[in-house]
Amino acid sequence: MAALPWPTVLIFAALAGLSVLTVTVAIFKLAQFRRMGLGRNRQAEAILNDWLSGRPDVAQSAAAADPSVLARVLAAVMSGLRARPEQPFYGEELARQAALIELTRMGSRMRLLEAVVQMAPMLGLLGTVVGMIDAFGNLAASQAAADPRLLASGIWTALTTTAAGLAIALVAYFIAAWLEGRIDDERQTIEMVISAAIHGRVDQTRG
Repeated sequence: MAALPWPTVLIFAALAGLSVLTVTVAIFKLAQFRRMGLGRNRQAEAILNDWLSGRPDVAQSAAAADPSVLARVLAAVMSGLRARPEQPFYGEELARQAALIELTRMGSRMRLLEAVVQMAPMLGLLGTVVGMIDAFGNLAASQAAADPRLLASGIWTALTTTAAGLAIALVAYFIAAWLEGRIDDERQTIEMVISAAIHGRVDQTRG
């Protein structure tokens, strides 16, 4: 196969860069979520049980020792409630500020995946256009009778870049959707523990 024209080389390089970016962001977010303790609710439940059972000192000590997101939010709400027991909205506000900080951290770099989802198909489409221009340019420059082989390189470029762009976009989309799902789950859990710490738990034994 003849050497690829430089626009095609640039497009393939850009697609390769997007694929590397997708993998890098995915690994970073997984490591970050692990450090933040997403999905690990058992310790937070124990802290909440101590708090609601009238052991605030034990609950605050446990929250201070736990590096997870839920523990930090619980530490904030308990600190506010103990500082101003007559003003529960103060504890709730502190908790929501802490939750906002944690959610901002969880959402960092997610826009990079969204950018990949949008850019990869566009690059694939650009590769399609470049490939077809190359194919018909070769055909027009040929003095011989129409030969399908003259179109082969350009059509190969068009199909390959389109397929690569769509594949990268799909992978980035599913990774982003899965990560967003984990963030949404943690957001709902944060809302529940804040409400439970302030107002108590709903009795689920009745039925």
